[in-house]
Amino acid sequence: MSAATAPTEETLVIETPERVPLHFALASIGNRFLACAFDHLLQSIAVVIIVFSVIFLSGSEVGEAAERFTEAPKWAQALLIVALFLVWSGYFVLFEWAWSGQTPGKRWLKLRVIREDGRPVTFWEAAARNLLRVFDAEPFPFYSLGLVSVFLSRRDQRVGDMVAGTVVVREREAQAPTFEQVFSAPTSDAALRRSFRPVPFTASLAPLTEHEIEVVEAFLRRRWDLDEQPRQWMAWRVATPLLHKLRPEFDPQQFTYEGFLEELLHRYRATHRFDS
Repeated sequence: MSAATAPTEETLVIETPERVPLHFALASIGNRFLACAFDHLLQSIAVVIIVFSVIFLSGSEVGEAAERFTEAPKWAQALLIVALFLVWSGYFVLFEWAWSGQTPGKRWLKLRVIREDGRPVTFWEAAARNLLRVFDAEPFPFYSLGLVSVFLSRRDQRVGDMVAGTVVVREREAQAPTFEQVFSAPTSDAALRRSFRPVPFTASLAPLTEHEIEVVEAFLRRRWDLDEQPRQWMAWRVATPLLHKLRPEFDPQQFTYEGFLEELLHRYRATHRFDS
């Protein structure tokens, strides 16, 4: 267990391809419950807004709208039910996919869903873990089955996490220096020096912004001022949102976070040399 890990925390240790362990604090049941409750509150507000918008647009009173719904064709009833289901279930899927493993509730409490290998979740993993939320939530809304699963699993996973191969972790700022601490001091430019075997990957770099490349460049300049474990942690922190954004294809056997960042910077600067 690393020095930055509190003795009372349950930890998940993931070994990087460089054989350096990354220590993640598993999210507590209390924090997960609060995040989920906040998300369900936002979902309920959205559902109420949708229902009352339909009532308002139909020009009916609440009682009349309910009566019209029961008298509506079966396909119309089914369509509304499907729409509400998509709002209820799609909320978690879309947020966790778009926000790299976070929903508004998780972002508030600094929680994140990641894959068991430490990489960001994809759409399919977000969908798999959340489509089973209905099962985990039984009897609704107490999440009794999910709680039993969390207590019995070694990585505090509910059934949806087990199926999707995901875990929920808590982000700790003390695990590594802040971006400002690492990137503020002036240094000689060593960003383009290769220290790891290049990681071949296939992806378009068009979505990248100059600010994102500057973060990569600053990390590669300053990384050797850090000890090994904080350096590897910072490499993971810099690379993860870029992997989520670019979704590159690569050979996992040849992958290292620093090798990926080095290759990414070389490719970007080769095509934007005259723009920088």
